[in-house]
Amino acid sequence: MIVLARHGETDDNLPPLRFQGRRDTPLNATGRRQAAALAERLRGEPFAAIYTSNLLRARATADAVGSVLGLEPIVDARLAEGARGRWEGRLMEDVAREEPEAYDAWRRAGGGWRFPGGESLSEHHDRVLAALADVGRAGALPALVVCHGGSIRAVLCSRDARGLDGFHAWEVPNCATVRL
Repeated sequence: MIVLARHGETDDNLPPLRFQGRRDTPLNATGRRQAAALAERLRGEPFAAIYTSNLLRARATADAVGSVLGLEPIVDARLAEGARGRWEGRLMEDVAREEPEAYDAWRRAGGGWRFPGGESLSEHHDRVLAALADVGRAGALPALVVCHGGSIRAVLCSRDARGLDGFHAWEVPNCATVRL
């Protein structure tokens, strides 16, 4: 079994929301409390390994859980959030106002969607699934994988008949878990 967990809150997760992508934003005070609470929620779970995205917000969350479970997180950059290209760091409301057609296309998503100057949803989906396949092949199961909302939604899309057309169908709150 693999359990996915989203990282704790960052300032980019607060209104007004920003496209975070590969920005290496740290957890804020709430995010650190959420990570500690996640660790307590998972205390006693029989995890054999913890994997994490290379981005600071995921690593800090994985470190908090790992310290409680006595496991050292294994970093895998393929678990990172999708590269949001030139939208990274921009307020979502600004992109919606300044690039309404592109923003509307993003809200419709789908496998062919590519962030301007960034990654396509298909590329994001494929690399995260490849990382999870390697986690499964490594054999240290059950495993916790700390990553990002977009990465978790990409995995959920792989299990849904809509595929990547359903990318925006799920809300993945900070420190939420999904059991696969």
